[in-house]
Amino acid sequence: MKINARVKTVVGSSTLAITARAKELKAQGCDVVNFAAGEPDFDTPQDIKDAAIKAIQDGLTKYTPSIGTLDLRKAISEKFKKDNGLNYEPSQVAVSCGAKHSIFDIVQVLADAGDEVLIPTPYWVSYPEMVKLAGATGKFLETSAKTNFKITPEQLKENISSNTRLLILNSPSNPTGMLYGREELEAIAEICVKNNIFVISDEIYEKLIYDTSEYVSIASLGKDIFDLTVTVNGVSKAYSMTGWRIGYSAGPQEVMDYIKKFQDHSTSNPCSISQAAALQALKSPEETIVAMRDEFRKRRDLMMAAFDEVPEIDYIRPEGAFYLFCDISKLGDSFNVAERILNEVNVALIPGEGFGAPGFARLSFATSAERIQEGTKRIAQWVKEVGVASV
Repeated sequence: MKINARVKTVVGSSTLAITARAKELKAQGCDVVNFAAGEPDFDTPQDIKDAAIKAIQDGLTKYTPSIGTLDLRKAISEKFKKDNGLNYEPSQVAVSCGAKHSIFDIVQVLADAGDEVLIPTPYWVSYPEMVKLAGATGKFLETSAKTNFKITPEQLKENISSNTRLLILNSPSNPTGMLYGREELEAIAEICVKNNIFVISDEIYEKLIYDTSEYVSIASLGKDIFDLTVTVNGVSKAYSMTGWRIGYSAGPQEVMDYIKKFQDHSTSNPCSISQAAALQALKSPEETIVAMRDEFRKRRDLMMAAFDEVPEIDYIRPEGAFYLFCDISKLGDSFNVAERILNEVNVALIPGEGFGAPGFARLSFATSAERIQEGTKRIAQWVKEVGVASV
C-alpha cells in the first residue's frame, strides 16, 4: 500500500499514548494517579453549558461560516483588544476546532518545502509533526534549566538562515510552564522583524499564570512585529472546555484569508453549538478563571514541596500552565522510568522524549490536592525503594 511520504514520517503523540495506557489500567480496576492529563479537571462553568443547551433548543444546528460566526469573531476581537492590546478586525480572526487545529492551519499556510521553522525545545509534541506535514523542516533551538528553558536573542540570531520562515513561540510553555517577559519578547521581536520571520504565538495558557499579573503578547510590541505575528488562543484551558474543541487565531489579513480557504476545504465550520458556548465564555466574568488559577497555584506549590524532599528529582518553578517539568535523569532513561512508575506504582507521567527533552518528565498538577499527595508519595517511595543505581 502506498502511503503519503510526509504522513509516514509523523510520530504518534506520546501524551495521548500514555493517557490511553493510564485509562486502560484504570478500567482494569487499578487506582491510577494521572499526572499525564493536559486538561483542567474542573467542569465547564454552568452558564457556558446553559448557552450550549439554549443554542440546541433554538435550532442553531446548521452550518456556520467556515471560520466561525461573526458574533464569535467580534467577541474574540474584543477579547484581544481588552486583554492583549491587539487590534484585530473580525475579518482577521479564524475560529477553528481547537488551538491545535489553528496552529496546524497556520503552519500549512505559511511553511513550504525548503523552509525552516524554528522550534524551541522542550516543545509541545505536535509542533514538529505539523511542520513535517507542511513539507518544511523543523530546526530545534535547545534550551536548558540554566536559561529557564527559554531561548536567548543570541541563540535566535545564530540559528537564522536564508531559509528561516517561522518561529513557534509558546508562552506560557507546555511542557515547562516558562513565561517570557516583556524585555525578552522585545529582543525576540526585534530579531524577527529584522529578518522578516513570522511568529506563531501560542498563547493557550495565557490566563493561567501565577507569579506575575502581566501577560505580554509579542504582537503587541509594535506594528512591525504585529504584521509578522499570528496569535493563537482558545477556550480549552482557561474555561475548562477541552472537549468542546474551539480555538482561534488572528493575524495579517492576507494570511487569514488563506486560512479561511484552507478551512473551507478541510473541516468547514467548527461545531455550531460549541461556538455558542465559546461566545458565552468570552462574555462571562472571569471569577471562575481566577478561582481555577488560584487552585492550580496551590496545587503547583504542593507538588513542588513534595519533590523538594526527593533529591533525585529536580525541577524549575513553572510560572504558568499546569505542569511541573522534572529532571529525572538521575533515575535512568526517562521513558523507561515513566513506564516503570506507571506499571509498578500506577502513576502516569509523560516522559520527556516526546517533548524533545530526554531525561525529563512532565507531570500535570491538573488534578486534586489529594491525588497530588498520593501520586507524589508513591513516586517518592518508588525512588527510595528502587534506588538510583538499580534503575
